Amino acid sequence: MNASATLLPAVVRPAVEDRHWLSSDHCAAPVLDLLDGLGWAIAETPEANIHMTSPEGGVYVGWLPEDPSAWAREIVWRVQVLPADGEVWVQEFGVHTPSDAVAGFLAALVTHSSR
Repeated sequence: MNASATLLPAVVRPAVEDRHWLSSDHCAAPVLDLLDGLGWAIAETPEANIHMTSPEGGVYVGWLPEDPSAWAREIVWRVQVLPADGEVWVQEFGVHTPSDAVAGFLAALVTHSSR
């Protein structure tokens, strides 16, 4: 395929100092802020794990920094979707995944959930 350079999108390269969000911050704040604002139930365990459930109960999000089984699988985030008319599916994110990226994934999931 040949395309004129004028038709192609410009490549944007953020400055190094603008890429802080690409590194894990090891906190749950962006996800907590998003889901709390959407009215999700949020429960914290004494071990500092956090469990979040959507208002209709169809989506579970776990932040599991102190869960031995999560660490054994090298994950810290677990998203489980329980569709009313389909198979359960799970997405897990590793310990180095930025919480902003998980929040973006969840925002997209919630935005498109009415389809």
